[in-house]
Amino acid sequence: MATDFQPAIIETPKKPTAVSINPCMHKNARHTRSYSAMPLPLHFINPLRLRLRIHRSAMAISLLVQLPQPWHFLLLLAGLLLAVVSYLLVTRRDPEERGLRLPPGPSGVPVLGNLHQLGPLPHRSLRDLAGRHGPVMLLRLGAARAVLVSSASAARDVMRAHDADCCSRPASPGPARLSYGRKSVAFSPYGAYWPDMRRLLAAELVGARGVSAAWAARREQVDRLMSALRNAVVPVALDEHVFRVADGIIGTVAYGSVYGAEAFARKYERFQHVLFEATDMSASFSAEDFFPNAAGRLVDRLVGVVARRERIFRDLDGFFEEMLEHHQDPARPKPESGSGDLVDALVGLCEKHGFTTEHVKAVLVDAFLGGIDTSSVTILWAMSELMRKPRALKTAQEEIRAAVGGNGNGNRVQPDDLPKLAYLKMVVKETLRLHPPATLLLPRETLRRVEIGGYEVPAGTRVLVNAWAVGREPASWGPDAEEFEPERFEAGGRHGKVVFRGAHMELVPFGAGRRICPGLAMGVANVEYTLANMLCGFEWAVPEGEEVSMEEAGALNFHRKTPLVLVPTPYAPPACEC
Repeated sequence: MATDFQPAIIETPKKPTAVSINPCMHKNARHTRSYSAMPLPLHFINPLRLRLRIHRSAMAISLLVQLPQPWHFLLLLAGLLLAVVSYLLVTRRDPEERGLRLPPGPSGVPVLGNLHQLGPLPHRSLRDLAGRHGPVMLLRLGAARAVLVSSASAARDVMRAHDADCCSRPASPGPARLSYGRKSVAFSPYGAYWPDMRRLLAAELVGARGVSAAWAARREQVDRLMSALRNAVVPVALDEHVFRVADGIIGTVAYGSVYGAEAFARKYERFQHVLFEATDMSASFSAEDFFPNAAGRLVDRLVGVVARRERIFRDLDGFFEEMLEHHQDPARPKPESGSGDLVDALVGLCEKHGFTTEHVKAVLVDAFLGGIDTSSVTILWAMSELMRKPRALKTAQEEIRAAVGGNGNGNRVQPDDLPKLAYLKMVVKETLRLHPPATLLLPRETLRRVEIGGYEVPAGTRVLVNAWAVGREPASWGPDAEEFEPERFEAGGRHGKVVFRGAHMELVPFGAGRRICPGLAMGVANVEYTLANMLCGFEWAVPEGEEVSMEEAGALNFHRKTPLVLVPTPYAPPACEC
């Protein structure tokens, strides 16, 4: 979707493709893969497949013309049925809304509601709409009711004052299938199961075993990155290099050393392809998300979305099953207590708490689809901003090299050095403010009627928090809210005590309250450690005659539209003058 809503692309189930609604985005490299579930209740096209989809669309139209006449009639009937039923539902006033002081919002159109107003960069389009209608805004997404929050004060109502009443997740067919019936921490509705599983996952990620395994993986992957950059032909497209670091860390923590082993190479390539398809599926429009169940499911089935979803799920499940069999092989040496990988820990928890293998697989979906792109996207945005601010780049490098000079490890940053790097932490914080990994946080759903920003919101309403708009709100950040200024977080300054761990609603890149990201600490450590070593070990420059583009593109996580191409020169410390 560029400015107008695009009609559904209809193909035969033999080679189904998703219904694209965003054909204007460009894809670069594998880095742009996104692993969080959708930050708003709308799926977008994965840009990597744009040209292929355009070609397939033409083929689909040709195939449609060749369909027997009964198929023409059935497809036409299904389309008319969806339009009529959706129109009735969109225009019908929900009984729960009667007598309530609902938030204001833009006028919609029949059937679509406000879907056509989201645009290719919905976080920007929605901020513009909020500028006209207010920071708490009512939207009609097809037949679904949603409230958009675009200010720190309104976010406080959602994630603190009424967190217990706004902490469930709306059902969505794609994520529900991928998460084994909403068994993952990210997609599970609020209930007795969710807090128990979240506590167990957080304990494994930030407990002693998880922390130790993560640091070992970080050292290994960053060593490989530094070696690759030293031996690369310049200029270097950083996207693929940075993505491999994040992927390697998550994979090693989850599966152990087998993830990077030579014997795993063929399976690794297949797994990457399956993950790519799973992300592509999550980034595709599903009629059932916004329209009546019967009509939406019928359309999804006719255009091949359901068949494609099932095939991708089987492929992903097959890989997870292989890894579980490997870990449960009687011939495999049993890891010592507390020394296994994430799968070992989860298998042990299953035996202890009565969980099934589906619970293990659902948590692995959380780890891979939620953990990889968050780190790589943030590192690339941080490098982009620093290249446009030479003063900030120099300050960060001088601080890091001064700290590293006395650690006895040459030009390598060690975990113990990170607490000393105050300016680097300000750079990361400012990057997360301007470029949150998920510009719109995963949608919440109200369990009961609540008041947000002085307006009444009925139970069963989707609540979207525009973290990107909140992080750029002039009321919180001042007239320079759009500028990259790490110094704003200096100790003693106006924002010196602001943190992104859920305590301050003006900075919520990972959410807050009960639904805050459980892997926050691990992801931030990945970013800080990787970025610190890149800045310490190399001098960085933009290729002569070029500029760093800051254009965005994406589906779930909004990344750079074009690859970040830079010239790294290995740093040589000045000779000691004695």
